[in-house]
Amino acid sequence: MIDDDSPKWASLHAESKTASFYEVLPPAADRPLNPAGQWNRSRVVVRGQLVEHWLNERLVLAYELGSPAVKVGIAKSKFAKHPDFGQKLRGHIMLTDHGDAAEFRAIKLRELSTP
Repeated sequence: MIDDDSPKWASLHAESKTASFYEVLPPAADRPLNPAGQWNRSRVVVRGQLVEHWLNERLVLAYELGSPAVKVGIAKSKFAKHPDFGQKLRGHIMLTDHGDAAEFRAIKLRELSTP
């Protein structure tokens, strides 16, 4: 999440905007983003190699890990030198910020059963 409408972030490319696969794939241009100061509800669902990014109850990005689109996006990103980037790994999650205030609430992680 970032304040996409702030002049501070106006020059960011789409792959860095809210609900993107950060630096790799852009979200839908018409994503339902609430303005700064209001809560946004974000959900990332991973089933096998398929990943969905939801924002405020709308699917705004879907992709398959290891797909040509993901590989091209990673190759063009600042993560190109990290061989495991974009791979499905077990472990910790990380929440980051760009030096501005960031607030999170009701973070939930759960393993989904496979169909």
